[in-house]
Amino acid sequence: MRNFLFVAAILSFFSCKDNKLDASNVQKGSKVLTSIDTLNLPAPDEEGAKNKFCKVIGWAANKSPKAPAGFTVTRFAEGLKSPRNMIQADNGDIFVVLSNSERSATEKVKNDISGKSKAEVGGDSANRIILYKDRNQDGIPESSTVFLDNLNQPYGMLIVKDRFYVANTDGVWVYPYKSGDTKITGKGKKILDLPAGGYNNHWTRNMIANKDLSKIFISVGSGSNVGENGMENEVRRANILEINPDGTQEKIYASGLRNPVGMSWNPVTGELWTVVNERDELGDELVPDYLTSVKKDAFYGWPYAYFGQHEDPRRKGENPDLVKKTIVPDVSLGSHTASLGLTFYTANQYPQKYRNGAFIGQHGSWNRSSLVGYQVAFVPFTNGKASKSYAPFLSGFIANEAKGEVYGRPVGVLQTSDGSLLVADDVGGIVWRVSYN
Repeated sequence: MRNFLFVAAILSFFSCKDNKLDASNVQKGSKVLTSIDTLNLPAPDEEGAKNKFCKVIGWAANKSPKAPAGFTVTRFAEGLKSPRNMIQADNGDIFVVLSNSERSATEKVKNDISGKSKAEVGGDSANRIILYKDRNQDGIPESSTVFLDNLNQPYGMLIVKDRFYVANTDGVWVYPYKSGDTKITGKGKKILDLPAGGYNNHWTRNMIANKDLSKIFISVGSGSNVGENGMENEVRRANILEINPDGTQEKIYASGLRNPVGMSWNPVTGELWTVVNERDELGDELVPDYLTSVKKDAFYGWPYAYFGQHEDPRRKGENPDLVKKTIVPDVSLGSHTASLGLTFYTANQYPQKYRNGAFIGQHGSWNRSSLVGYQVAFVPFTNGKASKSYAPFLSGFIANEAKGEVYGRPVGVLQTSDGSLLVADDVGGIVWRVSYN
């Protein structure tokens, strides 16, 4: 057992030091996962939980993230205040939402790795949406305009016919819209209230519509790490909600999803998939963030269990019936990677091996002794079924792991109509474009 733990620690160390893992390996301990049933999780270690906060140093003019051979990385847009999420309209217009946490210095205080107190300061959010027009599809926008302003920590955006939807942290708004509009001029209407705020950036609310545009799905993260403030404060949270386009007939589509952010439709099976940012304070290797298909009316564990029927020691014995119902997610994405963005790749520009696979924006860790995440990862799919492993696709965000220095942190990912990929780097203030030569 001592030898096993030693080897596991060494493998974990190198998986954090070197982001260049091959496609057969998983960042969590570089362990090859051939089946979800063989994922061996360590025992919870509440006393051994560590923090290491990153220090953002920004991108120099000659620096950019690294993509595999044959790809080119360029700056689609820069000088932005916290670009988070993106969508593209049918006419090619690209919308980028600018928003960030607005927590005060006294709202959340943590200890960093050296034991010194560190306040997580948010600051004012830009609270706007920028519209970019790239008519030539060359990655160089001809124009940018403020499409919509004075929002409240927006994240999700959606176009349904002649309506433009925005998911603020406290509710869903809809505005009149027609293709080609450069600015929203009509008065918006709030069609759904949502529980606002949340633990450690769980303020983001994403949206996606089904194929026939008859239903809208909204992701709402938990308001706590593991329900420590009482489950009465988690009503309608840690869920994906389903509504009609007018905001009526709200249902809980799936629950027990601690912080689901990215959502996308599997292009082969038609299933809804999501990435989930899992819980903290159980040690370096718990709990894995994950990519999973979302089954209707299914329960995914939070806060009572994790990654299947592993009972959380902090909620031990509280709800055994729900623990037994907990579904095992499809793909482990490594613990504390803060996996947030998600899109399936359906275009022809990239090599065939990327077709129908999933790109995931991993914002990066803080509740771990060394940095993990800080990359765009790729999960291969075959006939609509996910591989049990993932590999780095866009890396180089970590400048100096020992010092905790990073150039930026990727969040949202978007496949554009020309087949390239856009990546929102919120703290770098840049939207990166990744094209294949």
